[in-house]
Amino acid sequence: MSASLHSEFLADRELRELILAAEERDARSSGLLGVSRRSFLKLAGVAGGGLVLAFSLEPRAAFGSAEESARTATEFAPNAFLRVSPDGSILIYSKGPEIGQGVKTSFAMIVAEELDADWSRVRVEQARIDPAVYGRQSAGGSRSIPASWDQLRRAGAAARSMLVAAAAKEWGVSESECRTGKSRVLHAGSERELGYGELANRAAALPLPDESRLKLKDRKDYVLLGTRVTGVDNHALVTGKPLFGIDQVVSGMLYAVFEKCAAVGGKVVEANLDEVKTLPGVKDAFVIEGNGNVSEVMPGVAIVATSTWAALSARRKLRVRWDESRASTDSWKQSVERAAEVASQAPAATVSRRGDVDRAFQTAAKTVEGFYSYPFVAHAPMEPQNTTASYKDGRIEVWAPTQTPDRALTVLASLLGLHASRVTIHQTRAGGGFGRRLINDVVCEAALISKRVGAPVKLQWTREDDMQHDFYRVGGFHALKGAVDASGKLTAWHDHFITFSADSKDPVAGGDIDANEFPALLTESFRLGQTLLPLATPCGPWRAPRSNGIAFAVQSFLHELATAANRDHLEFLLELMGEPRWLQPGNTFALHTGRAANVIRRAAAEAGWGKPLPKGRGRGLAFHFSHAGHFAEVAEVSVDTKKKLAVHRVTVAGDIGPIVNLSGAENQCQGAVIDGLSTMLGLEMDIEQGRLSPHNFDRYPMLRLAHAPEVDVHFIQSDFGPTGVGEPALPPLAPAVCNAIFAAAGERLRTLPLTRAGYTI
Repeated sequence: MSASLHSEFLADRELRELILAAEERDARSSGLLGVSRRSFLKLAGVAGGGLVLAFSLEPRAAFGSAEESARTATEFAPNAFLRVSPDGSILIYSKGPEIGQGVKTSFAMIVAEELDADWSRVRVEQARIDPAVYGRQSAGGSRSIPASWDQLRRAGAAARSMLVAAAAKEWGVSESECRTGKSRVLHAGSERELGYGELANRAAALPLPDESRLKLKDRKDYVLLGTRVTGVDNHALVTGKPLFGIDQVVSGMLYAVFEKCAAVGGKVVEANLDEVKTLPGVKDAFVIEGNGNVSEVMPGVAIVATSTWAALSARRKLRVRWDESRASTDSWKQSVERAAEVASQAPAATVSRRGDVDRAFQTAAKTVEGFYSYPFVAHAPMEPQNTTASYKDGRIEVWAPTQTPDRALTVLASLLGLHASRVTIHQTRAGGGFGRRLINDVVCEAALISKRVGAPVKLQWTREDDMQHDFYRVGGFHALKGAVDASGKLTAWHDHFITFSADSKDPVAGGDIDANEFPALLTESFRLGQTLLPLATPCGPWRAPRSNGIAFAVQSFLHELATAANRDHLEFLLELMGEPRWLQPGNTFALHTGRAANVIRRAAAEAGWGKPLPKGRGRGLAFHFSHAGHFAEVAEVSVDTKKKLAVHRVTVAGDIGPIVNLSGAENQCQGAVIDGLSTMLGLEMDIEQGRLSPHNFDRYPMLRLAHAPEVDVHFIQSDFGPTGVGEPALPPLAPAVCNAIFAAAGERLRTLPLTRAGYTI
């Protein structure tokens, strides 16, 4: 496993810590009544791997309320993922956060496929947050599907096995003579059939099947998976139902805003709190000192009022004097200047090397050099950060559009000095995340404010708050040098990667690079060096962390080398891939050159690669592997004499294993293209004296509908395990467009956004 992927999968250690904490609460928490200690310990030990499905949880144990217990007394609920009612309706619980990626639908489809359920009879609800029962409950790294694939399949298969056993027992026949389909069990010999609803009570009385003997479907037998299924929340979304965090209303709720220093690290010296408390609707105003952790609670002033408007109005009257003696003084301009200085110097550290790079350059037929840079950008989800919290009687209950509710559970317990059993997280739909909602700072702030005022509180950030206090996509620089031989084959590669560090030791989140970053394992002579620049500005994962910037530089520079060698870029890339093989044998999350070549060929073929285009119009190709997804994209653009750019069409080809929801997967790719194009065209955050700008969309120009290209998506459905799609479909976009601009206008673009080179749309 590559270093970057390995670090992502290490996050499951936190799940193990949650499970150990859950063992301690076994005897005390009412949410676990009905599960014997022996059973629970066995359950806890395997929850992350999906073996939870081998155990029958009492209704209260799985769902934790008397109302739920009463409702399920007559229902077949073999595990925490699904229920079959006597009327034949099926309820499936989606365990992961829905942040617009469609996982609430996809998770249910996986269970329903193995259950052989009639999808028209399926309802889907958000599961409670309980990692001891469900395992990982977070959304990030394009890991939702691969991390839950086997667990969800086994949930459906276990229920199907029990329903078949119930029918076979009723008919006095062998289970092997029965088959299932559309929520019915059918007997081949007598043509008898029973609906799942008719079998629910009988099945509930049977023992759970041996998990090791469950038969999971082959891909060729899928009926539901791979089809286009509309999102289970779509009707509620278009009719304005209160699904999002910002929609939540709790009885007796107050409304809060939170003012923090514009430069991270600033502390409150004094504020006109007495004046603010006299303003209309204001209930309280007070200083929160913070806990020194930027990802939890930073110092600031909270204003609590009877409405959001009253709180926002009072905030305009707030006057705070800040101590900025230890605050950030970061400057993007100075960082750019410093990067230019060190680019020509030897890297401060060597990350990896293979072969004799210097000799390869000396004997090369041609060498090429290029300096690439990309800026800081904000996540800018459509729904600004918010959380509703209610602290009462030593318990905290929150309603939050977080990407990591399982992590929020332990963070709040630690922050408030509570046992984890006294923390309840209600997962709401999120209006976009892209990595921003992996951090639970707004959840922590809301919890502390509620505890202080002794009432439920909805903390609402403004767009300006969201832009000023983000965990940004870090900018970066690549001083690249490559060589080709007389036949035009890549023979040497050197990358001096200049990135940022908060501690002078390790890169900031999203600012690291893998030692085997493409094309390390495909080049005889390779050297990757790194220099760290100081940074205090908070950074975090932004859609396709690391890869979103690295791909722009690496895949654009490969095109430079192909051009210098007078080679067709398609031919150059395919030659680079060589024979089909895993680049890291035994690691199925590594790059497979055969899969890579297949998506490159498919994208090129579907885009009409090589066909003539009018003057001023060009195609550009790029491939990138990230988050275990193989993706290639071809952009077709036109550029006029005034640098007005039009991106007409983007062709996407991907291999992420079997597709769960074709509609959802296509939407993810389309969204990745739009997001990538919007970002590369004109989005950047400036930093001066530790302050980031702009603060709103008037100077942070998101792509408008009129400029959206046609996006043509194609999947190679392989039999490899499923991987994510929301992140790996984004990185190839920027280099594909820049390579197309070179083909159309002859200009090589090495700096993002394109507005810096005078391009408009």
